[in-house]
Amino acid sequence: MNIPFFDLKRQYEALRAEMEPAVLEVLAGCGYIGGKTVEDFERRAAEWLGAAHAAACSNGTDALVLALRACGVRAGDEVITTPFTFFATAEAVASIGAVPVFADILPDDFTLDPARIEEKITPKTRAILPVHIFGAPCDMDAIGEIARRHGLKVVEDAAQAIGCEYRGRKIGTTADAGCFSFYPTKNLGGVGDGGMVTASDPDTALVLRSLREHGAGKQGARARALLDGGAAETVVLQETAGGYDPYKYCNSLIGYNSRLDGIQAAALSVKLNHLEEFNRRRAEIAEYYSRNLCGAVVKPSCRPEGRHCWHQYVIRTARKDGLCAFLNSQGVGVGTFYPIPLHLQKAFDGLGYRKGDLPNAEKAAAETVCLPIFPELTGEELEYVVSRVNAFFAR
Repeated sequence: MNIPFFDLKRQYEALRAEMEPAVLEVLAGCGYIGGKTVEDFERRAAEWLGAAHAAACSNGTDALVLALRACGVRAGDEVITTPFTFFATAEAVASIGAVPVFADILPDDFTLDPARIEEKITPKTRAILPVHIFGAPCDMDAIGEIARRHGLKVVEDAAQAIGCEYRGRKIGTTADAGCFSFYPTKNLGGVGDGGMVTASDPDTALVLRSLREHGAGKQGARARALLDGGAAETVVLQETAGGYDPYKYCNSLIGYNSRLDGIQAAALSVKLNHLEEFNRRRAEIAEYYSRNLCGAVVKPSCRPEGRHCWHQYVIRTARKDGLCAFLNSQGVGVGTFYPIPLHLQKAFDGLGYRKGDLPNAEKAAAETVCLPIFPELTGEELEYVVSRVNAFFAR
């Protein structure tokens, strides 16, 4: 039997009758960039999450960049984050001239360890960037309390965590801003790249929307006032008439071209209708694995006040390389996220970290194996995956 690590075709076939008319409607209406389809998706996504504001953008990396800048992070500032995550988390920090400062993780759920955050704070620290890795929620109470004590912003990296919850609130609504990725393999995945930022206040949302469109127009002028420490209402703008906007080509900020395409919004809107069902199925698969995998592997956990959305099902074993090779030989696809922690990546050589500095992250990188977990997996396939994992450890 051959079981892929992820199979996009199965979901497409299941939703084809809904997705194709939605995409064709965008094509027929020629609303390719922004417009009503995107606005409707933003509104529905915000409602689903319980977020005050949502601004869609072109990808999850841009979501992080936009959120950090909207929260006032500038060149030279420090942002405390985890080394055990996808590269984009720290890349976004560095790309705006800020400095990623890595704190170690908790060994059980791989999330940022609040006890390691405070010791990393310096006068240059501007924000904390926790990652809800694999769909497990961070300890947002502890992180929020540290941020309040030190006057810091909190930006959630929720790229893998749509539908994840903390104390009954959906992740992406428990901080100053929440960042999502709609890469095709995510729990809510598009038909290409896409992202979104949620915000808890209207000023942050205004800056987000301005930055994603070149810092242009009236919105850009108001955003500039906010980032300069003023108020948007203090910006006096000329009234426009007859459809002519004299501010269209006036740019108050250096922003980005980071708008979501209408086609992506159409596809995502269809899938949003099924997201609860998809996440419920992922939870069933996770429960099956946890119940049937042998005791030789360390199974994933979730803090009691949280709800995992099971973007990945991650086991730990000191025999990682052998297990991966065996499963591949048996036709079972696996993922090895993430084999090199960020503080040891060559791109961050200049930060001065050395092997042994963040032991929990390094141990996780050496031991974690991700098993197939997508909603369309069959019972027979799950039985086979479990049988092959257990067979490896029975040898």
